[in-house]
Amino acid sequence: MRIEYVFDTVCPWCYVGKRRLERALAKRVDSRVTIQWRPFLLNPDLPPDGIDRRSYLDRKFGGPARAQRVHTAVIAAGEVEGIAFAFDRIERTPNTIDSHRLIRYAGSIGREAEAVEEVYIAYFSQGLDIGDIGVLAEIGTRIGLHRKAVFEYLASEADTATVLADNARAHRLGVNGVPCLILEGQYALAGAQEPEILLRLIDIAREAEAEAAFS
Repeated sequence: MRIEYVFDTVCPWCYVGKRRLERALAKRVDSRVTIQWRPFLLNPDLPPDGIDRRSYLDRKFGGPARAQRVHTAVIAAGEVEGIAFAFDRIERTPNTIDSHRLIRYAGSIGREAEAVEEVYIAYFSQGLDIGDIGVLAEIGTRIGLHRKAVFEYLASEADTATVLADNARAHRLGVNGVPCLILEGQYALAGAQEPEILLRLIDIAREAEAEAAFS
């Protein structure tokens, strides 16, 4: 089964959704599942070096009070999934194109999922600027990539067009918020759903696949 996980690297609910998907799949160990990590740019117009975090939150939520309410809900959900959100450590909201490029590059050694996890840890728990290619190169070393090679790759324009094309494709498919799961190119589910709901969709997709095989 092919699952496309459409996400952004600055989306906390995407991080929660990733952990919930992993919990769901752990209950279907007999399923052959391939996860494809598909980029979605929540803030495509941000400058390459990002913007000040407080300015971003003011613009997005209209002030710190509403932002705090949202963060409180995310932190509570994260605790259940073993995620230590530390929003107070984040100083900049980055442009996420390069972080998606790093994840794509990690696919060359089959480490995309690990790259997603490490990028999330760096941003949400450590408050690192994942728009900085030096930071991203260091993250790459955590999953076995060569720092110099990652830095040179990110300093170029390699795969930038691919990330932008994947983002455009998601919009064409009707994805207007993340996370969003697409199973076998046919079944879509938006939001960081609980494992039980994910399992229902996975089972529906498996049954449809089995019926098609015998039709």
